[in-house]
Amino acid sequence: MSEAHEIIATVLEKYATELLEFRRDLHAHPELSWSEARTTELVAGRLEQAGVRVRRLPRNGLIAEVGESGPVVALRADLDALPVEDRSGDPWSSTVPGVAHACGHDVHTTSLLGAGLALTELADRGMLAGRVRLLFQPAEEVMPGGALEMLAREALTGVDRIFCLHCDPTLDVGSVGLREGALTGAADALDVRLVGKGGHTSRPHLTEDLTFALGKLVTELPAVLSRRLDPRAGVSVVWGLVHAGAIHNVIPSTGRVAGTVRMLDAVAWHGAEDLVRQFVDQIIAPYGVAAEIGYVRGVPPVVNDHEAVGALGRSVAKVLGPDGAVATMQSLGGEDFGWYLEHVPGAMGRLGTRTPGGPTYDLHQGDLRIDERAIGIGAAVLAGAALESFG
Repeated sequence: MSEAHEIIATVLEKYATELLEFRRDLHAHPELSWSEARTTELVAGRLEQAGVRVRRLPRNGLIAEVGESGPVVALRADLDALPVEDRSGDPWSSTVPGVAHACGHDVHTTSLLGAGLALTELADRGMLAGRVRLLFQPAEEVMPGGALEMLAREALTGVDRIFCLHCDPTLDVGSVGLREGALTGAADALDVRLVGKGGHTSRPHLTEDLTFALGKLVTELPAVLSRRLDPRAGVSVVWGLVHAGAIHNVIPSTGRVAGTVRMLDAVAWHGAEDLVRQFVDQIIAPYGVAAEIGYVRGVPPVVNDHEAVGALGRSVAKVLGPDGAVATMQSLGGEDFGWYLEHVPGAMGRLGTRTPGGPTYDLHQGDLRIDERAIGIGAAVLAGAALESFG
């Protein structure tokens, strides 16, 4: 391990208790997307206390920079929580009813703060060979996510490479999942409202039988897309809301279906909206109903760059040893880190948060529990990835 990596480890050991308490405070006071004012101020204040240059953003979140000159590497964390009831039972459980850090963003934020403090120590000693930009992003959990706001605020101007980590409760603490190429899927939101002439169920021929048309849409849109897009794109249309009518013998005049459109391939994703709009119109055309189609482009796939994964892997090896990096699978989950990778190369790693031998939790669930040793590991790996990128 190099002297710089040893200094990072020493600094993080010094701040270990502070970072643990910081994460628990964030967990107890979660804030929803675009409302992360308290979280932003806590992070900004601590970085400014360490002498780091900080720029607060108008819609919450901040951009900070460590180092004076040289190539620029960015490290990103997300700040927001979810509209989920905390059922973890931890003493630091959420104090906000119906809001919880059920995706581990409190760990992401605290790990990046730790990385920033460690890198600041290196910069103060003249041992940082470039600049590291710390991106504390709001609103990852909504579509479109806060990454677009960060890009609009020139978060990536001059950046050569970018990294982040995401909690993975299926991996033991002390491991980081790595994968070259596509790591996550593209994810869009689809909301279709149908309008037609209703009437009595005994006379469907005198109506436009909107309910029947809605049923055809629910089953046929996924089927058509699976035949019109390359199977390797892995397209998946799943409905989360289907509603029409209020009584058994009345054909309604309005109905609604909403869900997500996901796929593994970025090329297919870029043309997906036009195809969905075309197919919705074609499916409902025989029934005479009209459609109002709401389509929100959410996130592209996270596609990890070969060289960036290599730098992340070298950092993992220095922090956790040769067995610390493990292979991980691609998922259809969406992550707006993909927007950054549309502009610069980079990589996301999956940070193990499961206590070895303990239960496996799921993200976005109120009972999510994190092995807090992951905080220091995440901080060291992120800081080390920046160092490895500077050579």
